[in-house]
Amino acid sequence: MNRALILALGTAICAVPFVASAAESKAQPTDLNGFWSNATLTREVRPSALGERLVYTPEEVKKMEGAVEEEVKDGNKPTDPNSGVEGGKENPKNLRPEFAAAGGDVGGYNRGWLDPGSAVMRVHGQPRTSFLTTPNGQPPARIAAAAGGGGFPRGGGMGSFDNPENRSLGERCILGFGRNAGPPMLPNGFYNNNYEFVQTPDSMAIVVEMVHDTRVIRMNGEHRTDGVRPWMGDSVGHWEGKTLVVETTNIPQTQAYNGSWKNLKVTERFTRDGADRVLYQYSIDDPTTWAKPWGGEYEFYKLQGIVYEYACHEGNYALPGMLGGARRQEQEAAAKAGKPGAE
Repeated sequence: MNRALILALGTAICAVPFVASAAESKAQPTDLNGFWSNATLTREVRPSALGERLVYTPEEVKKMEGAVEEEVKDGNKPTDPNSGVEGGKENPKNLRPEFAAAGGDVGGYNRGWLDPGSAVMRVHGQPRTSFLTTPNGQPPARIAAAAGGGGFPRGGGMGSFDNPENRSLGERCILGFGRNAGPPMLPNGFYNNNYEFVQTPDSMAIVVEMVHDTRVIRMNGEHRTDGVRPWMGDSVGHWEGKTLVVETTNIPQTQAYNGSWKNLKVTERFTRDGADRVLYQYSIDDPTTWAKPWGGEYEFYKLQGIVYEYACHEGNYALPGMLGGARRQEQEAAAKAGKPGAE
């Protein structure tokens, strides 16, 4: 076999996503292997106007999903460079509030490039008004003794240009913005809410498209006691019947959830719910912050395709420019103030 053929075969093998063998899958109570998505119109927190209503009406579902169809059609229209809108892109006034807040059309992407989800999330067929299953679909009140805030915002502080570590984890291409990798694992509301589950007897790997994270869950192990807090925490799994139960502790401060991290324990449950669905349930437990555990649920649905590498680089290339620009602004401010040594 010549060298060219060997190289070609090697490239082809590397390009195929890894999936556990049939023998490995049969060794597990439930086969969770595959490509999944959690993109949806439903958000974790319920709109306050819905009160304690868990489920949308059929009329509400039709209106919400129909509005997205029109939104996508409008966003896919050719842009007009003479429209008067910067870059010829969509007018922010016609966008969802969250898209407009993220920079008009989310950092230069037209609506046609976004994939926030086009359907209301169903759980056992019910169109849910929120992921959270608390009575009002909101995080519960913190106990009086709970410390406020729980550290700096997830991923660093926006607006600070003192050093790279102050920038967000997403800008630094360490973790995606939002909580795609979790725990708990939540869609980001913009794009790339896709996953690959790879199941073996010893571990469960979750490949997170946003932003090329791989979360490894050790099966039937013990939590680490060395004080190290890995990205995405320390996850240990076990089977309870047909449900994979994952308990995560040692969550780092930069991934605080609703202000909790130091004493936070997140318990997740993955249960196959038919050929094309995986029921995902999560419980939030921090006795120093909330009086009792609380949480939510949603269903992953089968992705029509596979997950390719999300080659995050934009923030990395931009960091020198942002930090250099900040230093230049400081120099100009110092010169204007007449400080010695300023250029």
